[in-house]
Amino acid sequence: MGLLRAFADAVLVGAGTVRAEGLRAMWTPEFVFPVATEAFASLRQALKRQKAPRLVIVTARGELDPAHRALQEGALVLTTTAAASRLRKLLPRATEIRALSEGARVSVDEIFASLKAEGYRTILTEGGPQLFGELVAHHRVDELFLTVSPRLIGHPARSFGIIRGEDFVRTFKGGRLLSARRADSYLFLRYALEDAA
Repeated sequence: MGLLRAFADAVLVGAGTVRAEGLRAMWTPEFVFPVATEAFASLRQALKRQKAPRLVIVTARGELDPAHRALQEGALVLTTTAAASRLRKLLPRATEIRALSEGARVSVDEIFASLKAEGYRTILTEGGPQLFGELVAHHRVDELFLTVSPRLIGHPARSFGIIRGEDFVRTFKGGRLLSARRADSYLFLRYALEDAA
């Protein structure tokens, strides 16, 4: 994950993921793998990238905690007009808030038009399942990096998955395996997805 972040211009996440990760989480390469901090910095410099990928948070309702560490570091929040006015009063000045939609949702096309206008070309998304599902449904995910872990998790009232809110039962989304790596009992799989834009 650190290497994926090191290659990215921007890391795109939904507000639910920000809330789920907790107030101290950051979306930088060194946050997930501190041992390689210098190597990540050298790689980003060689790629002519900014010091860290830009964290881009998508939220229609604007449910973000101003105490979140990532918001202190200059995140970009893409939201609706209604939520933007409230967030501008609530969030730290380091956070840039951009209203993309007059409606109740922020569309995938609006997100990508805004990021493209900023010059972001390599965009890593780390979900959550609602945003990721929309990105896949709109053919905006060209590669899927999937980790298979030997740990099983469960919850008595919730199910877990990488996609929520989209129906891929009738419109199956396929992929082609590009590479597989193993570390201990973990598998790191890389797929090219069909019909990517």
